[in-house]
Amino acid sequence: MLLGTHTPKLDDKGRVILPAKFRDDLGDGIVITRGQERCLYVFSADEFERIHERIRETPLSNKQARDFLRMFLSGASAETPDSQNRITIPPTLRTYAGLEKELVVTGVGAHAEIWNADAWSAYAEGNEESYAELEQEVIPGLF
Repeated sequence: MLLGTHTPKLDDKGRVILPAKFRDDLGDGIVITRGQERCLYVFSADEFERIHERIRETPLSNKQARDFLRMFLSGASAETPDSQNRITIPPTLRTYAGLEKELVVTGVGAHAEIWNADAWSAYAEGNEESYAELEQEVIPGLF
């Protein structure tokens, strides 16, 4: 399970070293794709395959589902860490997420997310109060 937040740097070639504890959970191969709120989702190859299997069951008659699938899958890129444990983030995905030198990598259960550091800060600040004040059960049976 991926947990925690780290602040690695993006190098000049568009590579980042994922935190060691994420690398252990993600395995040898990963898939990076577009996420919501302009972040990138990082899945282990196995987790992405599990998601892809569920996607195959999606009815193509639903326009919102088609739009989601097009964006989610067209941006997907399989990556293998190099000998220094760096992964390359493709230029189209760096542009989508507005990635610059400063990044935030956060674990979100079965996947990680890569954010532009300023975008993450704005997101966290904008959602912190509503999270702290939640009165309804968001995930049934969790607490």
